[in-house]
Amino acid sequence: MKGGIGQLMKQAQEMQANMKKAQDEMASITVIGESGAGMVRITMTCQHQVKAVEIDDALFGDDKEMLEDLITAAFNDSIYKVEKTTQEKFSGMTSGLNFPAGMKLPF
Repeated sequence: MKGGIGQLMKQAQEMQANMKKAQDEMASITVIGESGAGMVRITMTCQHQVKAVEIDDALFGDDKEMLEDLITAAFNDSIYKVEKTTQEKFSGMTSGLNFPAGMKLPF
């Protein structure tokens, strides 16, 4: 039994090191969320840090509320893409582990 626990601890340490490496990589991966057919674009890292907001000049003369809605939609699109990218990156790392249904690891 002692060998089994030792092996389990070794696997946990390896997984922890792999997760740290993947989290560091996530800081350098960016996604671009868009709305209004690309008229509003938000660039965000996979650690949810906004790097840039681009707004097409044509929108500045339009309705303020519409512009606010487009920014909100682009931001939400960025978050969706970050979550999808993060899930894809970490999905293989947790395979073989028996987590309860719906449990998420903090990424």
